[in-house]
Amino acid sequence: MDSAIEQAVLRVVRSMHENLGEQLTINDMARTAMFSKFHFSRVFQRVTGLSPGRFLSAVRLQEAKRLLASTSLTVTDISHRVGYSSVGTFSSRFTSSVGVSPTKYRQLKSLAPETPYDDALYEQPACGPVRTTIRGDIFSPLEDQPVFAGLFPDRIVEGRPIRYTILPKPGPYVLEDVPQGEWHLMAQAIAPGFQDPLDLVPGGDAAVCVGRHGPISVRPGTQTKVADLSLRPMRPLDPPVLLALRDLLPVNVPQLTH
Repeated sequence: MDSAIEQAVLRVVRSMHENLGEQLTINDMARTAMFSKFHFSRVFQRVTGLSPGRFLSAVRLQEAKRLLASTSLTVTDISHRVGYSSVGTFSSRFTSSVGVSPTKYRQLKSLAPETPYDDALYEQPACGPVRTTIRGDIFSPLEDQPVFAGLFPDRIVEGRPIRYTILPKPGPYVLEDVPQGEWHLMAQAIAPGFQDPLDLVPGGDAAVCVGRHGPISVRPGTQTKVADLSLRPMRPLDPPVLLALRDLLPVNVPQLTH
Protein backbone atom coordinates (compact mmCIF):
# COMPACT_ATOMS: atom_id res chain seq x y z
CA MET A 1 0.00 0.00 0.00
CA ASP A 2 1.34 3.46 -0.96
CA SER A 3 2.56 5.18 2.23
CA ALA A 4 1.16 8.54 1.03
CA ILE A 5 -2.29 6.98 0.72
CA GLU A 6 -2.05 5.42 4.17
CA GLN A 7 -0.97 8.75 5.63
CA ALA A 8 -3.95 10.47 3.98
CA VAL A 9 -6.34 7.91 5.47
CA LEU A 10 -4.60 8.20 8.84
CA ARG A 11 -5.22 11.96 8.80
CA VAL A 12 -8.91 11.25 8.38
CA VAL A 13 -8.97 8.67 11.18
CA ARG A 14 -7.26 11.12 13.52
CA SER A 15 -9.78 13.77 12.52
CA MET A 16 -12.57 11.35 13.44
CA HIS A 17 -11.13 10.88 16.93
CA GLU A 18 -10.68 14.63 17.38
CA ASN A 19 -14.15 15.63 16.14
CA LEU A 20 -16.49 12.92 17.42
CA GLY A 21 -19.21 15.39 18.35
CA GLU A 22 -19.23 16.99 14.90
CA GLN A 23 -21.34 15.91 11.96
CA LEU A 24 -18.47 14.89 9.69
CA THR A 25 -19.50 14.36 6.07
CA ILE A 26 -17.79 12.47 3.28
CA ASN A 27 -16.90 15.84 1.77
CA ASP A 28 -15.25 16.91 5.03
CA MET A 29 -13.22 13.71 5.22
CA ALA A 30 -12.24 13.85 1.54
CA ARG A 31 -10.92 17.40 2.03
CA THR A 32 -8.85 16.22 5.01
CA ALA A 33 -7.41 13.44 2.87
CA MET A 34 -6.98 15.85 -0.07
CA PHE A 35 -8.78 13.48 -2.45
CA SER A 36 -11.93 13.77 -4.51
CA LYS A 37 -15.00 12.44 -2.67
CA PHE A 38 -15.36 9.36 -4.87
CA HIS A 39 -11.67 8.50 -4.94
CA PHE A 40 -11.47 8.98 -1.17
CA SER A 41 -14.29 6.53 -0.41
CA ARG A 42 -12.64 3.79 -2.53
CA VAL A 43 -9.21 4.40 -1.02
CA PHE A 44 -10.47 4.49 2.57
CA GLN A 45 -12.28 1.17 2.15
CA ARG A 46 -9.22 -0.43 0.57
CA VAL A 47 -6.97 0.68 3.44
CA THR A 48 -9.26 -0.03 6.42
CA GLY A 49 -11.72 -2.61 5.09
CA LEU A 50 -14.70 -0.40 6.00
CA SER A 51 -16.46 2.55 4.41
CA PRO A 52 -15.65 5.95 5.96
CA GLY A 53 -19.14 6.19 7.48
CA ARG A 54 -18.92 2.71 8.99
CA PHE A 55 -15.47 3.40 10.43
CA LEU A 56 -16.64 6.70 11.93
CA SER A 57 -19.60 4.97 13.56
CA ALA A 58 -17.25 2.39 15.08
CA VAL A 59 -14.94 5.09 16.45
CA ARG A 60 -17.93 6.87 18.01
CA LEU A 61 -19.22 3.73 19.66
CA GLN A 62 -15.77 2.84 20.98
CA GLU A 63 -15.56 6.26 22.64
CA ALA A 64 -19.06 5.72 24.04
CA LYS A 65 -17.84 2.47 25.63
CA ARG A 66 -14.99 4.35 27.28
CA LEU A 67 -17.26 7.12 28.59
CA LEU A 68 -19.81 4.64 29.94
CA ALA A 69 -17.11 2.76 31.81
CA SER A 70 -15.10 5.70 33.12
CA THR A 71 -17.53 8.60 33.70
CA SER A 72 -20.90 9.28 35.31
CA LEU A 73 -22.27 11.09 32.25
CA THR A 74 -25.82 10.14 31.33
CA VAL A 75 -26.47 8.02 28.26
CA THR A 76 -28.07 11.06 26.63
CA ASP A 77 -25.00 13.22 27.28
CA ILE A 78 -22.70 10.51 25.95
CA SER A 79 -24.76 10.06 22.81
CA HIS A 80 -24.42 13.79 22.07
CA ARG A 81 -20.69 13.78 22.83
CA VAL A 82 -20.08 11.07 20.24
CA GLY A 83 -22.12 12.73 17.52
CA TYR A 84 -25.65 11.32 17.83
CA SER A 85 -28.56 13.76 17.86
CA SER A 86 -31.00 10.96 18.79
CA VAL A 87 -30.38 8.95 21.95
CA GLY A 88 -32.72 6.27 20.58
CA THR A 89 -30.58 5.81 17.46
CA PHE A 90 -27.44 5.77 19.58
CA SER A 91 -28.82 3.14 21.96
CA SER A 92 -30.00 0.93 19.10
CA ARG A 93 -26.66 1.05 17.30
CA PHE A 94 -24.70 0.55 20.50
CA THR A 95 -26.76 -2.50 21.43
CA SER A 96 -26.46 -4.14 18.01
CA SER A 97 -22.68 -3.55 17.87
CA VAL A 98 -21.57 -4.12 21.47
CA GLY A 99 -24.06 -6.84 22.39
CA VAL A 100 -25.83 -5.08 25.27
CA SER A 101 -27.54 -1.73 25.81
CA PRO A 102 -25.50 1.27 27.02
CA THR A 103 -27.07 0.99 30.49
CA LYS A 104 -26.33 -2.72 30.72
CA TYR A 105 -22.78 -2.19 29.51
CA ARG A 106 -22.19 0.35 32.27
CA GLN A 107 -23.55 -2.12 34.83
CA LEU A 108 -21.25 -4.86 33.52
CA LYS A 109 -18.19 -2.62 33.71
CA SER A 110 -18.99 -1.81 37.36
CA LEU A 111 -18.82 -5.50 38.28
CA ALA A 112 -15.74 -7.55 39.03
CA PRO A 113 -13.73 -8.26 35.86
CA GLU A 114 -14.55 -11.97 35.98
CA THR A 115 -18.17 -11.41 34.94
CA PRO A 116 -19.60 -14.89 34.24
CA TYR A 117 -20.96 -15.82 30.86
CA ASP A 118 -24.71 -15.35 30.72
CA ASP A 119 -26.68 -17.12 27.98
CA ALA A 120 -29.47 -14.57 28.39
CA LEU A 121 -27.04 -11.79 27.43
CA TYR A 122 -25.44 -13.47 24.45
CA GLU A 123 -27.20 -16.23 22.57
CA GLN A 124 -25.81 -17.84 19.46
CA PRO A 125 -28.12 -17.39 16.47
CA ALA A 126 -29.87 -20.42 15.10
CA CYS A 127 -28.23 -21.74 11.96
CA GLY A 128 -29.17 -24.09 9.18
CA PRO A 129 -27.85 -27.59 8.47
CA VAL A 130 -24.26 -28.48 9.33
CA ARG A 131 -22.13 -27.50 6.36
CA THR A 132 -18.50 -26.77 7.02
CA THR A 133 -15.67 -26.95 9.53
CA ILE A 134 -13.09 -24.17 9.48
CA ARG A 135 -9.81 -25.00 11.16
CA GLY A 136 -6.24 -23.78 11.28
CA ASP A 137 -3.54 -22.29 13.49
CA ILE A 138 -3.44 -18.88 15.14
CA PHE A 139 -0.08 -17.25 15.85
CA SER A 140 0.32 -14.30 18.20
CA PRO A 141 3.14 -12.18 19.66
CA LEU A 142 1.30 -12.55 23.00
CA GLU A 143 2.35 -16.17 23.33
CA ASP A 144 0.68 -17.07 26.62
CA GLN A 145 -2.51 -15.00 26.38
CA PRO A 146 -6.04 -16.20 25.48
CA VAL A 147 -7.14 -15.65 21.89
CA PHE A 148 -10.68 -14.91 20.75
CA ALA A 149 -11.49 -15.91 17.17
CA GLY A 150 -14.89 -15.51 15.54
CA LEU A 151 -16.60 -15.43 12.18
CA PHE A 152 -18.29 -12.13 11.29
CA PRO A 153 -20.12 -10.95 8.16
CA ASP A 154 -17.87 -7.85 7.93
CA ARG A 155 -14.31 -6.84 8.72
CA ILE A 156 -15.11 -5.60 12.20
CA VAL A 157 -15.66 -7.25 15.59
CA GLU A 158 -19.22 -6.16 16.30
CA GLY A 159 -22.55 -7.89 16.79
CA ARG A 160 -22.82 -11.63 17.13
CA PRO A 161 -20.16 -13.85 15.57
CA ILE A 162 -21.79 -16.67 13.64
CA ARG A 163 -19.28 -19.01 15.32
CA TYR A 164 -16.49 -18.33 17.79
CA THR A 165 -13.84 -20.02 19.87
CA ILE A 166 -11.62 -18.91 22.76
CA LEU A 167 -8.20 -20.50 23.03
CA PRO A 168 -6.20 -20.45 26.29
CA LYS A 169 -3.20 -19.45 24.15
CA PRO A 170 -2.29 -19.28 20.43
CA GLY A 171 -2.45 -22.58 18.58
CA PRO A 172 -4.85 -24.81 16.64
CA TYR A 173 -8.53 -23.83 16.50
CA VAL A 174 -11.68 -25.43 15.11
CA LEU A 175 -14.99 -23.78 14.19
CA GLU A 176 -17.66 -26.35 13.42
CA ASP A 177 -21.13 -26.24 11.85
CA VAL A 178 -20.37 -23.07 9.89
CA PRO A 179 -23.37 -22.12 7.70
CA GLN A 180 -23.20 -21.02 4.09
CA GLY A 181 -22.10 -17.46 3.45
CA GLU A 182 -19.15 -15.09 3.26
CA TRP A 183 -17.36 -14.77 6.61
CA HIS A 184 -14.39 -12.85 7.97
CA LEU A 185 -12.29 -14.66 10.56
CA MET A 186 -11.43 -12.03 13.18
CA ALA A 187 -9.12 -12.69 16.13
CA GLN A 188 -7.85 -10.73 19.11
CA ALA A 189 -5.50 -11.17 22.07
CA ILE A 190 -4.90 -8.67 24.90
CA ALA A 191 -1.70 -8.23 26.90
CA PRO A 192 -1.71 -8.96 30.65
CA GLY A 193 -3.12 -6.13 32.74
CA PHE A 194 -5.54 -4.89 30.10
CA GLN A 195 -9.08 -6.14 30.62
CA ASP A 196 -10.58 -4.27 27.69
CA PRO A 197 -9.15 -2.22 24.80
CA LEU A 198 -11.33 0.77 25.79
CA ASP A 199 -8.63 1.98 28.21
CA LEU A 200 -5.90 2.00 25.56
CA VAL A 201 -4.72 4.90 23.44
CA PRO A 202 -7.47 5.57 20.84
CA GLY A 203 -6.74 4.14 17.46
CA GLY A 204 -4.28 1.40 18.24
CA ASP A 205 -1.88 0.01 20.82
CA ALA A 206 0.61 -2.83 21.01
CA ALA A 207 -1.22 -4.20 24.07
CA VAL A 208 -3.93 -5.44 21.70
CA CYS A 209 -3.04 -7.83 18.88
CA VAL A 210 -5.51 -8.42 16.08
CA GLY A 211 -5.78 -10.39 12.86
CA ARG A 212 -8.17 -10.99 9.99
CA HIS A 213 -8.58 -13.63 7.30
CA GLY A 214 -11.18 -13.51 4.59
CA PRO A 215 -13.66 -13.34 3.26
CA ILE A 216 -14.01 -17.11 3.57
CA SER A 217 -16.64 -18.49 1.22
CA VAL A 218 -18.70 -21.39 2.51
CA ARG A 219 -20.69 -23.08 -0.25
CA PRO A 220 -22.92 -26.17 -0.43
CA GLY A 221 -20.87 -29.35 -0.24
CA THR A 222 -17.84 -27.71 1.39
CA GLN A 223 -16.66 -29.93 4.22
CA THR A 224 -13.48 -28.35 5.57
CA LYS A 225 -11.69 -25.04 5.08
CA VAL A 226 -8.20 -24.26 6.37
CA ALA A 227 -7.45 -20.70 7.46
CA ASP A 228 -4.29 -19.84 9.40
CA LEU A 229 -4.03 -16.44 11.03
CA SER A 230 -1.16 -14.33 12.42
CA LEU A 231 -1.97 -11.61 14.93
CA ARG A 232 -0.08 -8.30 15.02
CA PRO A 233 -0.22 -5.18 17.20
CA MET A 234 -3.31 -3.09 16.56
CA ARG A 235 -2.76 -0.01 14.36
CA PRO A 236 -4.71 3.26 14.11
CA LEU A 237 -6.06 2.11 10.73
CA ASP A 238 -7.65 -1.01 12.24
CA PRO A 239 -11.38 -0.73 13.01
CA PRO A 240 -12.16 -0.60 16.76
CA VAL A 241 -13.27 -3.75 18.56
CA LEU A 242 -16.88 -3.05 19.52
CA LEU A 243 -18.24 -6.37 20.82
CA ALA A 244 -17.79 -6.50 24.60
CA LEU A 245 -15.76 -9.70 24.45
CA ARG A 246 -14.65 -10.01 28.06
CA ASP A 247 -18.06 -9.17 29.47
CA LEU A 248 -20.17 -11.35 27.18
CA LEU A 249 -17.91 -14.30 26.34
CA PRO A 250 -16.07 -16.68 28.69
CA VAL A 251 -12.30 -16.31 28.74
CA ASN A 252 -10.92 -18.42 31.61
CA VAL A 253 -11.68 -21.74 30.03
CA PRO A 254 -9.98 -24.22 27.69
CA GLN A 255 -10.87 -23.99 24.02
CA LEU A 256 -14.60 -23.39 23.80
CA THR A 257 -16.44 -23.28 20.49
CA HIS A 258 -19.95 -22.05 19.70
